[in-house]
Amino acid sequence: MKKLLTLLFAVAVALSLTTSTFAQDTPKKDDTKKEEKKEKKAKKEKKEKKEDKMKDDKMKDDKK
Repeated sequence: MKKLLTLLFAVAVALSLTTSTFAQDTPKKDDTKKEEKKEKKAKKEKKEKKEDKMKDDKMKDDKK
C-alpha cells in the first residue's frame, strides 16, 4: 500500500511539473502581435509622409 501511494504521489508531481513547462510557451504570441503593430504603424507613417510630400510638391507646382 505504501509503495502504491508513493508511486501515485510521484506521478502527480511529475504531471504538475510538465504542465508548468508547457504553459511557458504562450507569451511568445504577444510579442509577435506587438511587432506586427509596430510594423503596421511604421508603414502607415511612411505612407502619410509620402502623401504629404506629394501634396507639398503639387502646391509648389501650382504656385509657379
